[in-house]
Amino acid sequence: QVHVVESGGGSVQPGGSLRLSCAFSEFRLDYYTVGWFRQVPGKEREGVSCISWSDGSTWYADSVKGRFTISRDNAKNTVYLQMNNLKIEDAADYYCATEQVALSLKLRDPHWNDFTSWGQGTQVTVSS
Repeated sequence: QVHVVESGGGSVQPGGSLRLSCAFSEFRLDYYTVGWFRQVPGKEREGVSCISWSDGSTWYADSVKGRFTISRDNAKNTVYLQMNNLKIEDAADYYCATEQVALSLKLRDPHWNDFTSWGQGTQVTVSS
């Protein structure tokens, strides 16, 4: 069974930065894509960014391009989401999950409805 733990959330002012971590234990990610989602109560879950474990290719939602960077540490089986220049509208609960697709994100878009193995989430608050 996949064990996923997100961490790194917190409270920042607009323009601030946070780095979220998503650690997987007892699970090989070689043939997977790992994605970050966010959800605000009462709103639909939104796919923010994802990374293909096979080649490190990445995908970003337009709302975070140029501000967020996703990366992976193969040795630690961990995916990070560096969030810079945070805006009030970035405030949400952030979750990571996996898509069982190894194909490079240079060749496709993620299928957000196919992501599974969710963690418990980490909360990001952005306020002045």
